[in-house]
Amino acid sequence: MSDPEPVKEEITKESTEATTGAVAETTDAPGTAAGGTEESPTEKAVAAPDPRAAQKRKNLFITIGVVVAIGAFIYLTIPVATNGDTVAVYYNESFENGTVYFSNMNSTTPLVFTIGNSSVITGVQDAVTGMRLGDTKTVDISSTDAYGQYDPGLVQTLNRTGPIANTTFTPGQYFTVYYRPINAYSTVKILNVTGKTITWDANNPLAGYNLTFTIKLAGITPANTTAVEPATTPT
Repeated sequence: MSDPEPVKEEITKESTEATTGAVAETTDAPGTAAGGTEESPTEKAVAAPDPRAAQKRKNLFITIGVVVAIGAFIYLTIPVATNGDTVAVYYNESFENGTVYFSNMNSTTPLVFTIGNSSVITGVQDAVTGMRLGDTKTVDISSTDAYGQYDPGLVQTLNRTGPIANTTFTPGQYFTVYYRPINAYSTVKILNVTGKTITWDANNPLAGYNLTFTIKLAGITPANTTAVEPATTPT
């Protein structure tokens, strides 16, 4: 029998050569898709910035700045309502549930009054103060700054004498009363009528209600200048 050891050594030698060859094949430098070497990033050309694009951006910034400046100038020169000015407003007056009580928004006659010197309710005068001409705003006004709290003391029962002796009244109707001592008129609501007495409520119909007003400022006449005549609209 022949000795198997030389065969074993030969097989080991061939395995070593095969392994060495495989390693050698993997050490080649990577190639490009065309088979050449890949270009180094430092060898790539860098495009120069386009001066026309930079100028366009600069012009755009200048244009935006001019537009903003003009807009700010126009806004700051719009008249603002201040104390003593006479203003003309259109408005919606509604209850908290959204029911509109009065509106002159579609009227050609605005409500005209002088801020700080008017019978218009305080809440409306305060809301208009600081508004710019053409502004529209919505404000909630408490009963205190609107028509006041309901006063039970303004419910009166009177004897039917003098001017009201022969006047026909119906419960639920509104009646205008002239108070000679103070030279003023007041609207009262008739509550009850008998042959000898009449009971009415002198509270404003909106007394005790919180209200919502949407107000549009349509005109401003600065203080110490000739103002337009006040409009005859509800206050």
